[in-house]
Formats: sequence, structure tokens, C-alpha cells
Amino acid sequence: MLGIDRQKPNFEVLKAIINAHITKIPFENISKIFYYKRLNLKHLIDFELFLEGIERYGFGGTCYSSNYYLNQLLEWLGYEIKLCGADMKEPDVHIVSIVNYGDREYLVDTGYAAPFLEPLPLDLTNDFEIVLGNSRYVLKRRDSNKRSQVELYRNELLSHGYSVNPLSRRIEEFQKVIADSFKESATFTNALLLARYEPNYSFVIHNMTVIESNGAISNKYSMDTLDELITIIEIQFGIPRDIVHESVSYLKMGKDAWS
Repeated sequence: MLGIDRQKPNFEVLKAIINAHITKIPFENISKIFYYKRLNLKHLIDFELFLEGIERYGFGGTCYSSNYYLNQLLEWLGYEIKLCGADMKEPDVHIVSIVNYGDREYLVDTGYAAPFLEPLPLDLTNDFEIVLGNSRYVLKRRDSNKRSQVELYRNELLSHGYSVNPLSRRIEEFQKVIADSFKESATFTNALLLARYEPNYSFVIHNMTVIESNGAISNKYSMDTLDELITIIEIQFGIPRDIVHESVSYLKMGKDAWS
């Protein structure tokens, strides 16, 4: 699936795994709605269903599935890794991983719809930035409580972000927040977000808008009809149009996913 043979833990392989995960497995919330409608699923999907969704439908996932199962993979491969919560507007509504390698800690986050194509160092003396199109992602120096802050700027305006809680957690501790993410008022039952990344390139669908970025240039345009949206998702992400139609027809798409 990732196209990487099993090897002893080393930093170059770790980077390759993260890169492959980001470039091959998209961020998307169509699968979340699909499994909710088909299976009445209101909790973390199991591992077999996660893999089946990737292989059969071109799914990826949101942070709870993508980051958690990558965390489990890296632990199985022998990396020293911990699962951590992250605060947004509410505490622990996001999950990430922190990998310890060579006495340094790195943030791993494949579930934020962001171009984090490699482990990001946490022992920073200066802020770390990734710029793609009109988006600027800033990983700030740790504060006195060892908390790291990620900030997303669009057109130089702060749009979103999160603060990492560095304590090791178990996925069971996030059961309530995962269940809450299926509520009618939740972000990803009211907003559509799909994103795929390559080095210096991204293709993002946010509700009825496409944002395509190549290097420093972003091209943004709106779609006029649901059929146009479904067609673009099928072409760009490979998700079958009947699955897309069933899922997006349920979404209200009235929220900003980054608000």
C-alpha cells in the first residue's frame, strides 16, 4: 500500500513512510459519512475496514483513523512513538504522534490536511515554516510546558491551528470526542474536505471550492453543481461517484472546515 519494504527503524525510512502516507492516502471525510450512513458507525473504524476503504474506494480518513493507524504501524516497526492529543477550540479534538529518534522528538501528523511530508522537529530554536501556495504552516518553538503550537495562515491571516499535549495517551481516551465528531453540529458533518499532497503541490476540495497549489501559486475556483463536484472528486481522488454522491448528499456543507 505504501510501497516500502519492512526495514529496521532508521530516520530515512521513517521519512519515506511519512512521505508515502501523505502522498498515497488522502485526507477526506467522505469515508466518515459513508460508514456512518451505511453502518451507523459512530466510533473509530477498525483496522480491516480502514485498509479496505483505501484499497477498494480510494478512501483515506481524518485524524482519528489516519494518525492512529500510522502510530500503530510505526510502533509495530519498532519506532519509539507515543499518541498525543491536541487542542483546537476544544481540548483533545485532534490526535497526533510524537516519535523519539536519536534523542530528538518529532511531530508526525498525517491527519491535518497539511503538507507535513516528513517528521517535524520539536526541539526548535526558531519557528519552522512550510509554505505552499497561499498557505503558510508554522510550527512554533515549544513553550515552557513542552507544548508545541501549529498555526495555519491563509493569505497571511491566521486561519486555524492546534496545540499539542505531549503526554502519552491511549486511543480509548478519545472515544467521546470521536463519537461527538458524528453529531449533526460537528464540523465534518457540515463541511467537506479532501486533500492530497505531493512535494510542492496540493489539490484541496473544501465544500464547493477547489484550491490547487503549485509552489508559491494557488488557483482557486468554485464548482456550480453537485454533479461537477462529484466528477472532480472521482477524477482527482478515485472515489467512485456513487459513493461520493451518497455521502455528499448528506452533508450540509455550511461550515468552514478551518474555522
